[in-house]
Amino acid sequence: MTDASLSRAERNKQQLRAEIIQAAFAEFSARGYHQTGIADIAKRLGIGHGTFYRHFENKRDILEHVINEVSRQIMDTLAAENAPGAAGSLAEYREQCRRIGNRFVAVMAENPDMIRMVLFEATSVDAEMTGRIMMLQEFGARITAEYLAHGVKLGFLRADLDAEATSHAVIGMLLGGALRFLYRPDDLDGRQRLVDATLGLLIDGVAKQG
Repeated sequence: MTDASLSRAERNKQQLRAEIIQAAFAEFSARGYHQTGIADIAKRLGIGHGTFYRHFENKRDILEHVINEVSRQIMDTLAAENAPGAAGSLAEYREQCRRIGNRFVAVMAENPDMIRMVLFEATSVDAEMTGRIMMLQEFGARITAEYLAHGVKLGFLRADLDAEATSHAVIGMLLGGALRFLYRPDDLDGRQRLVDATLGLLIDGVAKQG
């Protein structure tokens, strides 16, 4: 369903849900997840408790929504021309990696509080939430391995590349980059240098030589 086909009431509902999420993550960032109450979120936004509960069951429900949204954005980013089997050469793989990298940086820039929560605090909520975060990382490693295996199969990545082990190394590198971004979000030059360095390792470090 497109935005144009939604009723004004539905658009207003979606907008309020988005504002509640933003307010919640601002409070989580300032106070910590466990120290934040529904009252804090409602007060920041200037709404009543009843309005909050019409959109979310509790503050954990907000985390569930965000993880689902992060998963959706990842799937959208890794589709079509960015799909694991789309690149047919090293040059195409290089451009593909750059598109994906730039998109992920944009997502972090647009949602720093959400990314901070997922990386720093979500694993302290409960065992089920910890499992969801770990599965999200495992998914990232599995799909990264698909890109690498595809490149090996077509011959533009090293034939001796261990796609599975390398994929976990890549995820570790990306998480480290995310932490660096969250620590110094205004360092735009440093951010771009980090993106370029990561792409260099991800591409030239696994490319077929000669």
